[in-house]
Amino acid sequence: MQHEDRKMKVKKGWLAVQVGLEDEDGGFQRFTIPISYLYHPLFKKLLEKAHEVYGYHTTGPLRLPCSVDDFLHLRWRIEKESNHHHHHNHHHNYHHLPSTLSFHSC
Repeated sequence: MQHEDRKMKVKKGWLAVQVGLEDEDGGFQRFTIPISYLYHPLFKKLLEKAHEVYGYHTTGPLRLPCSVDDFLHLRWRIEKESNHHHHHNHHHNYHHLPSTLSFHSC
């Protein structure tokens, strides 16, 4: 039973999310992300889509309506942009999603 306890425990400052599409192979996968992602414009768009698809619910991890591949790509972009902020002062184009990233709402 100890393994179960450890699985449910999330580090302080991190958030558990459930990613996947109903018809996708493997179903949903669980990830933990830094809470700072919630303030990133790309992630905010995904949260808005999650609200449209699932509504607000309070039990279990936050469900995100995108494929695991799309989520990994989004996470990579956020990490890449966060790392750039420490070194560069130029503008990033946050206001639109990349065409390769698609959120499914069915």
